[in-house]
Amino acid sequence: MGDLFSGGHIILIILVVLLLFGGKKIPELMRGLGRGIREFKDAKDNVKNQIEDHMNNDQPSINAKSDQPTIINNPTQMSIPTSKGDTKVS
Repeated sequence: MGDLFSGGHIILIILVVLLLFGGKKIPELMRGLGRGIREFKDAKDNVKNQIEDHMNNDQPSINAKSDQPTIINNPTQMSIPTSKGDTKVS
């Protein structure tokens, strides 16, 4: 047994494709295949750009001040000082 895609095998595959689809349908099939590959490549690039943008936006700023207030994501778990000096969780 030789290679799977030797010269004889490729010619046989081309003849079968010509018989199944005809000469007029092959250019349409190739255009559709090209569009599909292009859309896949564009989608891949779009996802890559989104990931890179997200990674760049998540990095802390070099000039960030330490005295800036902390952002609380869940205010229901915030400590609130009472008049007695102890804290109460609401």
